[in-house]
Order: sequence, then C-alpha cells, then structure tokens
Amino acid sequence: MNKILLIIRREFLTRVRKRTFIIGTILFPLLYLGLIFGTGYIADKTKENLNIAMIDKSGLFGEDLIRSVNTADTLNKIKLVPAGTKGFYENFDSLGYDGYVVIPENFNWKTGTDSNRILVNTKKSFGIGAIDPVEKKLNLLWTKIKHDSLGLTSAKDSILNSSLSLKLNNEKNKNADTRIATVIGYVCGFLMYFILLLYGSQVMMGVTEEKTSRIAEVVVSSVKPFQLMVGKIIGIGMVALTQFLIWIACIFLIYNIGKSSGNMGGAATGVVGEIQNVFTSVHVLTVVGCFIFYLLAGFFFYSSLYAAIGSAINEDMREAQSLSFPITMLIIFSIALMTPAIGNPTSSLAVWASIIPFSSPIVMMARIPFGVPNTVPWWQLGLSMALLVAGFMFTTWFAARIYRTGILMYGKKPSWKEMIKWAFRK
Repeated sequence: MNKILLIIRREFLTRVRKRTFIIGTILFPLLYLGLIFGTGYIADKTKENLNIAMIDKSGLFGEDLIRSVNTADTLNKIKLVPAGTKGFYENFDSLGYDGYVVIPENFNWKTGTDSNRILVNTKKSFGIGAIDPVEKKLNLLWTKIKHDSLGLTSAKDSILNSSLSLKLNNEKNKNADTRIATVIGYVCGFLMYFILLLYGSQVMMGVTEEKTSRIAEVVVSSVKPFQLMVGKIIGIGMVALTQFLIWIACIFLIYNIGKSSGNMGGAATGVVGEIQNVFTSVHVLTVVGCFIFYLLAGFFFYSSLYAAIGSAINEDMREAQSLSFPITMLIIFSIALMTPAIGNPTSSLAVWASIIPFSSPIVMMARIPFGVPNTVPWWQLGLSMALLVAGFMFTTWFAARIYRTGILMYGKKPSWKEMIKWAFRK
C-alpha cells in the first residue's frame, strides 16, 4: 500500500507542478468563454448584409411600406427601382446592389403558394445566412399587404398574430428550470467527455514513455506491475479532480461576490444573475457530488484500458492510435447519446444509456441537472453507480493482466486478440 501511495504522490506532484497545469487551470475557463462569445462576435461582424433592388410591376409594394421595414432592419436594405430603368438588369451590381427581385403584374394576396416563389437574381452565390434576412423582410412586407387587403385593424392583427406558449410547472420542484437544466447537462456532459479523453490519453502516454525509456523496468523491480498501474491511474485522476474543484471554487467565489455586491457592471451583473438562477433551480451539491463520483469512476473505467494500451505499444505512435480507437469510439458514442438524452431525459434510451457503465459517466451527468429523484429516480442513480463501480473494477483487473505482460515486451506490435490472451493467461 505504501508503494502505491508513493506512486500516487509522484504522479500527482509531477503534473500539478508543471507550468502547463497551472496555465491550463487558469486559462481553460477563459478560453472556453472566449471561444463561445468570440465566435459569435466574429460571425456577427463578418455577416454579409445584402442590398436588394425591387422592381414592382404589381404596384402592391409602396415606398412607405418598404421604408418601414428598412427602418426595423437597417442592415439588409430593399429599395424600390422603377421598372423601366435603362440598363439596370445588366449593371445592377455597379449601382451598388447585390441582387434584384421582380414582382410580376399578376401578383396579389390571393396568389397560391407555388406562384409566390420570388427569384433573387444575383451575379454570385450567397449563403443561406445572407439570404434568410432578405426573405424574412419580404415576408414581413407581404404580411402587411395581406392584412391591408383584408382590411384588418391593428386590434384584429394582434389577435391573429398572438400565439400560445408552454412553460413546464414542476409541482415537486417549483424552482426547476428546463432551460438551465439543459445548459448544465450539456456543460457536464462535454466537460466529462474532455476530461476522459484528455486525462485518459495522458495515462496512456505516461505509461508508454516509461516503457520506451526503460524506466518501467527499474520501477517494476521494486513494485508489482499492478501497483504501478493503479498508482499512476489514481495519481492522474487526482490531478483531474483538483482542476475541477478549482473551477468549482471559482464559480462559488463569483456567486458569493455577486450576492454581497450590488454595484457591479451590467455585463458582470448578468453573468452573476445567471449563476444565481442556477443555484436556485438546481440542487448544486447533488450535481457537484455526482460529478465527482462519475469523474473518478469513469476515469478509472477508461484510464485502466488506456494504461493497458500504453503498456502494449512501442515507440510507434500509430500503434497507439489504432489500439486506442475502439476505446475512444466508446467515449464519442456516449457523447452522441447525450443529445437525445437531454432532449428527453426520461426516455428508455436516456435511462439505459445512463445505466450502462461505458456511457453512464456522460449521459447520467447530462440527466442529473433535471432533478433527482423526480426525473432521475434513486434506483436508477444507485444502479448506475453500482454498475460503474463493478465496471471499473473489472476493467482495472483486465488491464492489469495485460499490463503485467505488455510493460516488459518490446519490438512486437500486438493486436487486441493477443492482448486478450495476455489478460486470461494464468
């Protein structure tokens, strides 16, 4: 036991003291937020806004009507051009227009759907993102023309445009918010996904480096291969847990600062307000506690297999890619199951995907924010945890059997078939 503790201590301190860990712990949340808001900002700034000319032969679209919709949306312009403008069709681009539409003479509000298709004539292709705003503006013009033709008053118009909206009222949890639960479910699922892939591959690469540098030969002369593997897995798992707890502490800090300070800026107040909404609508301790459990148990489940692969490969990294592909696909398949599970957290797919060990760390963490025990009954949570514990005990045993042979084998490219033989060899 002391030898395992020494290995855990070495693996933990070696990685925590690295500059990359410190920078990653501080910068990852900032980079993640920057990626989310930065891409949205760039997409908004680089969006193409079109100037479209309209040749109205029907006489339905007047200057005042077009001016009213242009005032509502100043980015995409529609301008009425007289039908007989000389040379317009050939030179519309030199006049500052990106395209033009022609409204035929027989166009009226009674026209069928097939006849309502308007061609946007351009000299180059535009994406859907550029065409959609123009289509919405034309439809707004058309709606106003139809309402005027029917003689609708503003009161009748508001009645026609009114719609019904649904909001879930959870009688067992009045503070439940589906929107917030969905966001937290995605955050937990993707965070678990990245941690399993990132730190699992770190285990594999660490084992491979020790094997190729022949350090493992020296180490296994003092400790058993099983002790070395378990110590390495737990040590790196504690690094992942430490990083996660630091991020959680930052969120708690922002929450408490926002609670005690009322004179913050508008943007900061908005962020703090969203965090406070999370605290009121979700049982935070349940989510954090379950996340820690599924983080460690899921990490042990996958990292033991990654360690087995690391012990079997040599210096050629292509061997690592081919052997680790099935394990990586299990994690990717789990993230694929997460989306329908969040869309319907009580469906059979969501329930079974959150119970089966290989997908439960991601899918169950996506379901838990919707509520325990209302959405996720205690028996499902307990069964999922029990099966995951049994799963990582089996994978640890299985990987240890491969590890004891693979760590001292050189020069041969193994296959999964050979590795399974190593596992069940007496």
